[in-house]
Amino acid sequence: MTADVWLPIPPDEIEGLPEGPDYRFWNGAEDFPADPADCVFYVVPYMKPSPLCVRPLGRMSNLRVVQTLSAGIDHVEPGLGHLPAGVRLCNARGVHEASTGELTLALILASLRGIPDFVRAQDRGEWLGGFRPALADKNVLIVGYGSIGEAIEDRLVPFEVARVARVARSERTTARGPVHPLTELPALLPEADVVILSTPLTETTRGLAGADFLSRMKDGALLVNVARGPVVDTKALLAELETGRITAALDVTDPEPLAREHPLWRAPGVLISPHVGGPTSAFLPRAKRLLVDQVRRYMNREPLRNVILTTGASTD
Repeated sequence: MTADVWLPIPPDEIEGLPEGPDYRFWNGAEDFPADPADCVFYVVPYMKPSPLCVRPLGRMSNLRVVQTLSAGIDHVEPGLGHLPAGVRLCNARGVHEASTGELTLALILASLRGIPDFVRAQDRGEWLGGFRPALADKNVLIVGYGSIGEAIEDRLVPFEVARVARVARSERTTARGPVHPLTELPALLPEADVVILSTPLTETTRGLAGADFLSRMKDGALLVNVARGPVVDTKALLAELETGRITAALDVTDPEPLAREHPLWRAPGVLISPHVGGPTSAFLPRAKRLLVDQVRRYMNREPLRNVILTTGASTD
């Protein structure tokens, strides 16, 4: 039987792909490049809507691997129920850390130092001076301490922050210090000047930054979301922003994209970037290296990297 590998990047643009499979280019076009039943390794199109990404899954009866090019997997989860048992779902750990870490620092610095105000003043030809907060000496809380959270801390270190506190689903110890469990989040929030959300979107984290979470943030604190929009309760965030008590820098929103008339655009103290944490010049080289390595591992029957779950396996 034909063993097809579906790629959202033209295969002739990926140097080093192992010989053997038939490589099919599909990046969301209406017509499939071949019979989905022949696909054994499906690389999900990047930055495409969930319905498009899961559209071929119901016909991929011989599928063995689903590989995303994103850190999150929430956009493919709706299609997992159509898959046979034993399909491994892998994420793109190692691809987005550099880009997302850079944007996180850019959002923090732009928000604290008032860069949006300077840009608007430049458009008016106005010299806008004043005293602004620095990142130096701030307490920073990272909620979601996976590989992206670690990359963010790597980039925070040279800015002389006073302290970095780390929160993840489970408690553990790292070379940089302890990682606190989510249960300790209420006690950590009031101490943080900057709260960074870099957690995956799960049933546990959906709406995590709700009214109670936001009310525990200290006056003047900055909320930065580079995770997924639904991790934040938009209505609760709007209520806090309108008071001027906290500010926010958001690379992701709920809903997304924001409609022109959405009040979040005009809320005081908010900086919004349009979900651009991952798509930079750093993406393609790292994505291609991951795909070459994963396909090679699959062909050689070696353990795959970044396996998040296996369909039909017990979650106990």
